[in-house]
Amino acid sequence: MDASAISAIAALVGATVGGLTSVSATWLTQKFQIRAQWLMQERSRRQDLYRDFIEDASKCYIDALQHDKADIPSLVSLYAKISRMRVLSSHGVLESAEQIARKILDTYLEPDKSFIELRDMANSGSIDLLRDFSDACRAEFAALGVHQF
Repeated sequence: MDASAISAIAALVGATVGGLTSVSATWLTQKFQIRAQWLMQERSRRQDLYRDFIEDASKCYIDALQHDKADIPSLVSLYAKISRMRVLSSHGVLESAEQIARKILDTYLEPDKSFIELRDMANSGSIDLLRDFSDACRAEFAALGVHQF
């Protein structure tokens, strides 16, 4: 082979390798960006669901402490959120949410609490029904952050 042919082949091979490197780098970058965007959307979706569940569970629990007649529409909304958690959430978060719902139902069967009893419960920390749920959510978000890339 003459020198000009070798130079031309070398140029073509170099251009091909350079092009493949560029395409590969672009593909990997887009893959990681899409994955990061999906994880952020997933995290946001869970945060919204958990926020709504905490608000609904708090309202249902205080209603159960003060009344013996269940607020059925609120309970249905709470169970709907738990069903959504079955699709999105970790086992720990789901188990904690189900435990909260059971506690709320059991609380409706107990005698109504007076304001003084509610204050005593708040002072002792026994009114905090959502602590385990919040901890499970925090652990789930921490695990999502570790597996981000």
